[in-house]
Amino acid sequence: MVWADTDAAQVVHYSNYFRFFERAEEEFYKQLGFNFTDTAKNGIWFPRVEAFCQYKKPARFDDLLEVELTIEELKEKSLKLGFKMLNKETRMLLALGYVVIVAADKLRGKATRIPDDIVRKLAGFAKQVIR
Repeated sequence: MVWADTDAAQVVHYSNYFRFFERAEEEFYKQLGFNFTDTAKNGIWFPRVEAFCQYKKPARFDDLLEVELTIEELKEKSLKLGFKMLNKETRMLLALGYVVIVAADKLRGKATRIPDDIVRKLAGFAKQVIR
C-alpha cells in the first residue's frame, strides 16, 4: 500500500478497501481469461448493485495486504463476490466485504441472464449456484 491510500494518521481510508476488493476481482477474472470487451460489444454489462464492507482492524501505511475472493452465490442474473482482507504478515483479519453484480442488457437497462460461457467459468468456484 502507498501513502496516497492513507489518511493523516497513516490509516487506510475506508473507501480504498473497495478499490482493493476490485483489484482482487480484476485479477480473478484475468486468471479465468475473461474478456469483458467482447461481452460489452454483445450489449451486456455488469453493474454493481450492492457493496458492503465491515472493518475489523485498521490497515496502515506500508502494510502488506492480501485479499481473498470467493463467489458466495451464482444466480441466473447475478453473482455475489465475498472478500476477506488480511494483513499478509500477521494474518490478522482487517475487513470483510461483498459486492453484488448483475448482468444487464445495455439497451433495455434491465437485468438479463449471465452468459453461459461466463457461468461455466464461475460455477466451479461458487459456494452456491442458484439457477
